[in-house]
Amino acid sequence: MRALIGLHDALFDRLATVGDWLMPLFARFVFAATLLVYYWASAVTKLGDGILGILSPSVGAYAQIFPRQFEAVGYDSSQLTLFHWAVVTAGTLAEFILPALIVIGLATRLAALGMIGFVLVQSLTDYYGHGLTDPATVGRWFDRLPDGVLLDQRLFWVFLLTFIMVRGAGVFSIDAALRRRTSPLAA
Repeated sequence: MRALIGLHDALFDRLATVGDWLMPLFARFVFAATLLVYYWASAVTKLGDGILGILSPSVGAYAQIFPRQFEAVGYDSSQLTLFHWAVVTAGTLAEFILPALIVIGLATRLAALGMIGFVLVQSLTDYYGHGLTDPATVGRWFDRLPDGVLLDQRLFWVFLLTFIMVRGAGVFSIDAALRRRTSPLAA
């Protein structure tokens, strides 16, 4: 029995060592495979016309981020304030930049923290702003049904992003290359 336990421990200790470099890389891959294009596609819908479309958000941008306020002004974005424009522009930029930083592994921990905040704001906007309060859409934890968009699905997103924030991008990243280049041992 001791030999079996020893074999088990040796195998999984080795796996844990491999996991030190594999898991951050795999977490970034999972993020890229599942959420990168989702956020970039969402950001594209917020761009206005022309080369400087990022600075003149689309009507859809205001409808997505400030649904109730936008409706209150009769869907006329010129009646919204500089604050609304700044939030929409910053949100659009964040949807492009933060996922890209995570995938390439640059400022990864800060980008993951920013994405966690983004997911929380997105979820609150969906619930309060867009009225996604249907129990099937919201979901419930510990209810045997894993398909609620707001609570179940986004909890997985936040877990993935928290893992990346805590563990970093791993050895195959720009963060690691910069760290190796600037470490005292490199000199």
